[in-house]
Amino acid sequence: MPIRYWNVKPSETTQNYVRFYWFLESDESYTHHSMADVCPELVFHYHGRFNEILANGQQERSFLAGINAPSSQTRQFSIDQAFGMFGVYLYPHAIPLLFDIQASDLTNQMVDIDILTRKYGSDLEERIMLSKSHEERVSIMETFITQRLQQQKETSLPVFKALQFIMKSEATPTVKDLTQDYFISERQLERQFQRFTGFSPKQFIRIARFQNTMQFYGSQELRLTDVALNCGYYDQSHFINDFKQFSGLNPKEYFKGKTTATLWRDSKTHFKDQAIPQ
Repeated sequence: MPIRYWNVKPSETTQNYVRFYWFLESDESYTHHSMADVCPELVFHYHGRFNEILANGQQERSFLAGINAPSSQTRQFSIDQAFGMFGVYLYPHAIPLLFDIQASDLTNQMVDIDILTRKYGSDLEERIMLSKSHEERVSIMETFITQRLQQQKETSLPVFKALQFIMKSEATPTVKDLTQDYFISERQLERQFQRFTGFSPKQFIRIARFQNTMQFYGSQELRLTDVALNCGYYDQSHFINDFKQFSGLNPKEYFKGKTTATLWRDSKTHFKDQAIPQ
């Protein structure tokens, strides 16, 4: 079986906290390239287990279940057997709401779910691992997230809207723009960004802008200059520097599909935006 990847949309109840659910499966060996990302994700290895390839070339076992926190770094993982993974791709502000911990305490880390939350981590991991279907896994997470949100007093703050605007906007807002548009002082903005994203506003904007370039993968008619300008870069040089730093790859090779980092994107069984089964 070739690499198979697909997304599932969250429910209306969780859509402001979950960007999407995803599954990645294959009967083949695979190397995964993890890039800088302002969004955290919960990951469950329900079949097989990846090793992280460290900078010195040695390999280290990854967790079976845990969270990839927002990161400005790149990582590489490999597996030499069949595997199956379930992920919950969250909006940045979800970490404090779901786990009662500031995002800045986790930045650039991969944390086992038992360490992240001893109260319900083991039970959640076991239920996901023992699920008999993908639909059941999504349902378990929908229930978990909904219950956690019901225990929070702050589930909607102006900064949350600012975060989503930055991630979806083709323009590159300034810190001053954000303070004016969302009626918040620069000091408050800095503090809330650190709490809910683990980054300063400027660093968050920079990584989010890099992530926005990914939407142009597969657009063969676009040049790197076009991608840079469409995503708010001053020029191609700034775009190339950011892309190399946050992906560890050459943008020209990446957008031409000449790296293993795009295998899942190129899969013929790459499905998008499936709805949660009723």
